[in-house]
Amino acid sequence: QVQLVESGGGLVQPGGSLRLSCAASGRTFEPYRVGWFRQAPGKEREFVSGISSDGRRLFYGDSGKGRFTISSVNTLNTLVYLQMNLLKPDDTAVYYCAATLSRSLADIRNDLAYDYWGPGTQVTVSS
Repeated sequence: QVQLVESGGGLVQPGGSLRLSCAASGRTFEPYRVGWFRQAPGKEREFVSGISSDGRRLFYGDSGKGRFTISSVNTLNTLVYLQMNLLKPDDTAVYYCAATLSRSLADIRNDLAYDYWGPGTQVTVSS
């Protein structure tokens, strides 16, 4: 089992930046594939970004391309960041990180393909 905790959310003005963190603990001696998802009120959960288990492949959803950057501080992906720049009110949502031991990249955008989830962190973009 692995436990995930997100941090770094908050209130930011349009055009501002936030860096979200996803910290893993527990069974962390194998590399995980990590994804970031978000869910706004009344909307379905949406893929934001993902990183392969070897850290070499990065993926982005349409909403964050060119503005968001995912990164990992180690080869196990036990601490993964999501740098979000040029934030817009439409980025307001609860942001979740998720992890799986699966090496497949075909379903990296599919939230059903992840086994572990953090509780989420609220991001609010408003003036």
